[in-house]
Amino acid sequence: MAKIKQIFLLFSLLLSVLSYSQIKVAAERTNIYIPLLKQQKVAVVGNQSSRVGNTHLVDSLITLGIDVVKVFSPEHGFRGTADAGAKIEDGIDVKTGIPIVSLYGKNKKPYAEQLAGIDILLFDIQDVGARFYTYISTLHYIMEAAGENNIKVIVLDRPNPNGHYVDGPIREKGFKSFVGMHPIPIVHGMTIGEYAQMINGENWISTKCDLSVIKMGNYTHDMSYDLPIKPSPNLPNARSINLYPSLCLFEGTTVSIGRGTSYPFQHFGAPYLESSYSFTPKSGVGSKNPKHKNTECFGADLRFQENYLTAINLNWLIFCYNNSDNKEKFFTNFFDKLAGTDKLRLQIIEGKTQKEIKKTWRFGLEEFQKIRKNYLIYN
Repeated sequence: MAKIKQIFLLFSLLLSVLSYSQIKVAAERTNIYIPLLKQQKVAVVGNQSSRVGNTHLVDSLITLGIDVVKVFSPEHGFRGTADAGAKIEDGIDVKTGIPIVSLYGKNKKPYAEQLAGIDILLFDIQDVGARFYTYISTLHYIMEAAGENNIKVIVLDRPNPNGHYVDGPIREKGFKSFVGMHPIPIVHGMTIGEYAQMINGENWISTKCDLSVIKMGNYTHDMSYDLPIKPSPNLPNARSINLYPSLCLFEGTTVSIGRGTSYPFQHFGAPYLESSYSFTPKSGVGSKNPKHKNTECFGADLRFQENYLTAINLNWLIFCYNNSDNKEKFFTNFFDKLAGTDKLRLQIIEGKTQKEIKKTWRFGLEEFQKIRKNYLIYN
């Protein structure tokens, strides 16, 4: 039996490698989008994940004779090393001398003066498929500003590593924030290009923009995709990205998800939990002031689970709440923003099980799936 299981795992790994090798991200399909950029003043919306093979997209464009006049960078900055929520300053890219405008902090949406003289906004950022991952919020503001200022937007599409499922509560009215811009579930199952089409098509921005999506080659939603570069400092590998939609809800509680350790979003813990497994968050790059800094946290190590998640796991959250030393302070004000509703918090407090909670998501997910179908580019 063990040998059969081993053969199955090796076969799955082989399929994953083959899938990865077949996918051609849009940034690599230069023959399609470079002609659209010729004789145009281009601003790149990107970060460290904006790459053409081993070359940064900005460097590639300059080599190919494209007039790149500005870079707009999202949360974590252009090189992707800043803490979550950290203030990012405007600056100059040392390598190219191109001005960089931060789109995190007070200036989340480019204003007219920053867009003056730009013909095309070229968006190329790796997303991970969760509503509260703020790159899709940056996409919203880029598209809205482009529509208001008659600037074309071209999105270079990339795989969604969590594109194989859709799950979570729909963000409700009254809970809109930068970590929940749109009425979608926590896990939306769309690529960044498909999502851009939904933003335009559902009239979520004040003025529709002139949008083009450069498609990937040989991609389907059920393909496994191990990102070649981490999309943000605390998502270092495929395991953390797969666990992120479930563990990020802990960011609105007194439980640590391992920021300030070598394995962020791959374990969780708190000083008051009882367990043989522990970790101690420390200040470091990408996490200067982690939760429970310099305090030993006890919890669970999730690095070696056999299977990747195909649904949000609420049992970890429910367990931690039930075993907290102060239930009244377990949830912070941030939790409802992440959940997109106050219902999830109240259901956990009421003692609902994961099955009971997820039953209340069913209608919203079915309605979202109907809308989602209108914007899918890939099977």
